[in-house]
Amino acid sequence: MSGNLSFEALKAEVAGGTIDTVLVCLVDMQGRLMGKRFHATHFVEKAHSETHCCNYLLATDLEMATPDGYAATSWRQGYGDYMMRPDLATLRRVDWLEGTALVLCDVLDHHGHTPVPHDPRTILKTQIERAEAMGFVPMMATELEFFLFAKSYDDIRKSGFRDLEPISGYNEDYHILQTTKEEPVMRPVRNHLVASGIPVENSKGEAETGQQELNIRYADALSCADHHTIAKHAVKEIAWMLGRAASFLPKWHHDKVGSASHVHMSLWHDGKPLFFEQGAQHGMSMPMRQFLAGQIKYAGDCTVFLAPYVNSYKRFVKGSFAPTKTGWSVDNRTAGFRLCGEDTPAVRIECRIGGSDLNPYLAEAALLAAGLRGIEEGLDLGPATKGDLYEAGDDDHIPRTLRHATEALRGSAMLRTAMGDEVIDHYVRCAEWEQEEFDRVVTDWEIARGFERA
Repeated sequence: MSGNLSFEALKAEVAGGTIDTVLVCLVDMQGRLMGKRFHATHFVEKAHSETHCCNYLLATDLEMATPDGYAATSWRQGYGDYMMRPDLATLRRVDWLEGTALVLCDVLDHHGHTPVPHDPRTILKTQIERAEAMGFVPMMATELEFFLFAKSYDDIRKSGFRDLEPISGYNEDYHILQTTKEEPVMRPVRNHLVASGIPVENSKGEAETGQQELNIRYADALSCADHHTIAKHAVKEIAWMLGRAASFLPKWHHDKVGSASHVHMSLWHDGKPLFFEQGAQHGMSMPMRQFLAGQIKYAGDCTVFLAPYVNSYKRFVKGSFAPTKTGWSVDNRTAGFRLCGEDTPAVRIECRIGGSDLNPYLAEAALLAAGLRGIEEGLDLGPATKGDLYEAGDDDHIPRTLRHATEALRGSAMLRTAMGDEVIDHYVRCAEWEQEEFDRVVTDWEIARGFERA
């Protein structure tokens, strides 16, 4: 796409004065861009091969605190450096920022000898390599749902995050009149992203006041995660520049529908979709059936990577279009896994469990690991569920809290085999810390409920 830059094209633009800044970024555990702004001349002369960062960037929480309990980094070890090695294949212009380009980095030990195992891009690359060794190319797409608010981030923060006012006044799902009112934000989002090499297909209103959905064309799994991360960052920056706020919090109010990030998946071989088989039931090939069976079997193991915070679990509410069960269905939005494109070459799996707060690298890696294990185990796929899955039995319930999901991750032999003990222990500690931080806080709800009446 026009927004992608070769290194030679970047050098030409730097020499011509059209690009003067390069954002050199890694993706942290929360899926955010962290890094440095380089003067473009220094980047093309020196920093295109490497730069360094403090290793705490892969062991912090949303507040950038430095929790204890991580084996990889600690005060005792002195918080040394990691190497950030720019992946020049990700080099692109940042169209919404003047004179700016961006590159994503692989994270390696200080001397650049080995990848850091718990780096999100490394975790996903490892699962992609595993798939490729089995003869598969994983293709994925993610949907980004979020809310737009009338006021700016600064104004909302100064108000104590109270009296939040969405940008619209009513449910705008597919609503053209209402979304026309939001085009001052969404049109720049679409156009700037396309001009930055992100293949946006469309945006639409979602099923709540002020809720948006951004859809990006499917791609290989790594590119999909890269596109998702850059797009999420862009939405926040563009909204901020226009005096608005965009939030990817899955559940900002108990009376409002939550925000998801559905993940669409298929495996390809020799440039053709492997999931489709003409004449098979629903057009599903045997590899597809086994892949989906693995994801259902190990959905609980993977849930921390799909729902990483305490708030994530407030989204799983009956009748909200967010699933509560891990079963699969044919084009049924009450299921955790939905079969899309039935009986066509576009047949694929949509995982509906993930929230808008997921880190796409970790979510894709976990789902890929589970699906590949299903193929390795030759799992049988049970029949599709029908009707209202909210009313189905509770045996296949998605973990109800972060605590439950953390214990499932801790005990997951499947993910420990696929990702390694070091990686799983690292992210177990990340989830534990989120729960510990929540548990120590006295909430407004507790005070209002019990201040006088308890």
